[in-house]
Amino acid sequence: MDQKSTGTAYLLMLFSLIGFAGIQRFYLGKIGTGILYLLTWGLFGFGLIYDLFTLPNQVRMANLLRSGANPNVVVHVNTKD
Repeated sequence: MDQKSTGTAYLLMLFSLIGFAGIQRFYLGKIGTGILYLLTWGLFGFGLIYDLFTLPNQVRMANLLRSGANPNVVVHVNTKD
């Protein structure tokens, strides 16, 4: 299974009308928000600003979902003896 790349996601955002077309969303498998970005010019620019800061985490989540892992699992580690 191919892993998604943060660099590729940023490049797609840069080359798709400076992120307003939402191609990075389609790349990550977020078809619904990709269409929304496409129709609203990246939520009027606010979605682009949001993606600038959260894209690495979005890529990690997309890779977790593609690997079959459950991203909602919380692991507690007890460090006391």
